[in-house]
Amino acid sequence: MIVALLHRLKELPRAVHRWSVMMKPQVVFVLGGPGAGKGTQCARIVANYSYTHLSAGDLLREERSRTGSQFGQLIDSYIKEGKIVPVEITINLLKKAMEETMKADEKKFRFLIDGFPRNQDNLQGWSTVMDGKADVKFMLFFDCSNEVCIDRCLERGKSSGRTDDNRESLEKRIQTYLQSTRPIIEQYEKQGKVCTIDASRSVDEVFADVKNILDKEG
Repeated sequence: MIVALLHRLKELPRAVHRWSVMMKPQVVFVLGGPGAGKGTQCARIVANYSYTHLSAGDLLREERSRTGSQFGQLIDSYIKEGKIVPVEITINLLKKAMEETMKADEKKFRFLIDGFPRNQDNLQGWSTVMDGKADVKFMLFFDCSNEVCIDRCLERGKSSGRTDDNRESLEKRIQTYLQSTRPIIEQYEKQGKVCTIDASRSVDEVFADVKNILDKEG
C-alpha cells in the first residue's frame, strides 16, 4: 500500500505538468492598420472556430471608462494622441482577460489577440511577462492601404462613438502604425510566422482567405 502511494505521489508532478501544458493559452496575434477589418474578421473567426477574441484596444477603452480605474486618464490621453499605451498596462489587461476566460471555461484556451504587439516595447514586454506562459502560434496580418483604412475609419466614426475615429487622430495612428508596428510584422515574417491577407477586399472575400489559413494552421 505504501509503495503504491509513493508511486502515485511520484506521478503527481507529471500530471500537474500535463495539466499546465494543456492549459497554456494558444495565441494568434492579429495586426493591421486602423480600419483594416481586424475586429470584423475576429468576430467571424469566433463564430466559426473555438477562439476567444481579445482586442487590446477594446480592453484599454473599457479600462479607461471603468469607474475608479487608476489608469483611465492616462489611457485616455494616449488614445487621443494616437500613441501606444505603456506596455505594462496592456499586457496585464490581456493576461487578466485570458486567465478569467480559462477559469470560466477550461476548454477556451485559444485566443485571438487583436492589435498587439504594436511596437518593440510591446513585444519585449510580452516576452518578459508571458515567456513560457503562452504559445504564440502565428500572426494574422490584414494588409490594407492607408487610404482605404482612413476612409473606413471615418465611415465607422459616424456611428462608433470612438474619440479616435477622426482624421486628425487617424493620421497620427497611421504614422504610429507605420513607424512602430510594421517593423514588428516584418520581424515575425523573418521567422516565417506571418500569414498575410489582402484586407482591401470585401468582408466575405477576406474571410475566405482567413478560413483557408485557420483550416491549415489549426
